[in-house]
Amino acid sequence: MINVAAIQMISTDSLAENLDVAEKLIAEAVSRNAQLVTLPENFSLMGKQDADQLAIVESLGVGPIQTFLAAQARQHNIWLLGGTLALQSMQQDKALAASLLYNPQGECIAHYDKMHLFDVLVDATKGGTYQESNTFTAGDNVVVAQTEIGNIGLSVCYDLRFPELYRNMHQAHVQIIAVPSAFTATTGEAHWSSLLRSRAIENLCYVIASNQGGTHVNGRTTWGHSMIIDPWGTIFASIDKGAGVAVAAIDLDQQAQLRHRFPVLSHRHWHIGTYQTDPLSTQRNET
Repeated sequence: MINVAAIQMISTDSLAENLDVAEKLIAEAVSRNAQLVTLPENFSLMGKQDADQLAIVESLGVGPIQTFLAAQARQHNIWLLGGTLALQSMQQDKALAASLLYNPQGECIAHYDKMHLFDVLVDATKGGTYQESNTFTAGDNVVVAQTEIGNIGLSVCYDLRFPELYRNMHQAHVQIIAVPSAFTATTGEAHWSSLLRSRAIENLCYVIASNQGGTHVNGRTTWGHSMIIDPWGTIFASIDKGAGVAVAAIDLDQQAQLRHRFPVLSHRHWHIGTYQTDPLSTQRNET
């Protein structure tokens, strides 16, 4: 049994304030015996616009945000997933939205760059336009961290809508999926729980989803409802709105038994080739 925690925040445009809140919430998770703690997307900064992230860009392995994460993991002897933070990319005017996993010694042992960028028009009447690619560069690597507490697949927010990403994680025997997010209130109300439970069920994985959960300085509202879900799609723990911590115990032995009893993952069939129409239908159209 492993105790895991999903932290929910309402991050502001103050880096110092956000790190202070994160520190308190991490301590709360640890007080509830969490061994793996996850922070939400953009936990360190939610500014007036995405481009504000460029002011706090760090190089991998260097910077105050990474120093904070390493120190927290080491101080509390936990595995800590640092939601996302802006890391330097090959394009000087853009950043990578990076999710970093730290071990209890404070070492960064896995690094995932958000692959799917949120370039959408959610609601034209409410100004719900998002264009993350103006600020961020997309990653291109699937990452599953092999750890002593399980194989943890890393993903971020909009990635949730692309099930093929999670299928690819099975090449590395994924057991736990992490989804730090800043899901909008509009899309969250419509799809958040359904998408999370779908990814858990179809992959027979535990899912830990830390979300932002309130109204931010730019007036936009995030959905909250951070949750921990088991491989059968059962929501073990959740938070509604506001800052807080959801904690639940997960059992990888029980997961293995479920995968043995219900071997859906081994029943997959892949069809490779060009699509063929029904020959009888083709003949009918020709006559």
